[in-house]
Amino acid sequence: MTTSADTLTLVQLLSPSFPIGAFAYSHGLESAIESGLITTADDLEDWLWCLLTAGGARADGVLLNVAYCAEGPDVSRLDALARAFAASKERLQETDLQGAAFCETVGAVWQIALPRLTYPVAVGRAARALGLDLELTSAMYLQAFVANLCGAAMRLVPLGQTDGQRVQAALKPVALTVASGLVGATRDDLYSNTFMSDIAAMRHETQYSRVFRT
Repeated sequence: MTTSADTLTLVQLLSPSFPIGAFAYSHGLESAIESGLITTADDLEDWLWCLLTAGGARADGVLLNVAYCAEGPDVSRLDALARAFAASKERLQETDLQGAAFCETVGAVWQIALPRLTYPVAVGRAARALGLDLELTSAMYLQAFVANLCGAAMRLVPLGQTDGQRVQAALKPVALTVASGLVGATRDDLYSNTFMSDIAAMRHETQYSRVFRT
């Protein structure tokens, strides 16, 4: 049974104030905006919808779910798969550095010893160690993913704060549906079809003027 304390723990773990530096990463969004692919709130909503349903956000959700249920050496094998699945240098950097910071902070605050893991794998392992509900963890992880990229778009498009909140509200049911569909996910469910997002992340590596690390 999920308690109010569990929900608040997840809010803390996935809060922008949790020290993983999420504000510094745009998941290739900066390049997409620079290229003119995203110029309005509707463009942003469409882009994020694709990431949630068939792209990097959904793939993270699969990794989180499998990590939560993994045993022993399966965790390290899954983490290696997560690293291999990263479509570009910056995607790997994003998941590695955020995951390392997450593991370090969880160890310091909750005394949970986690090795250096990619971010979604680390969240899955921490959620299991803390006895948090898996589906709720997935939904809130996906919502935090959306919120972070909306924050980036507010600075880059630029997008008004109200529009940013509208996009988040519109995508909340999508995050819930995707999280529900990932219950019982296995490695075989891992895929990504959002090639434009992957290309944007690759282009960002050589983008001349940059605000974000990815």
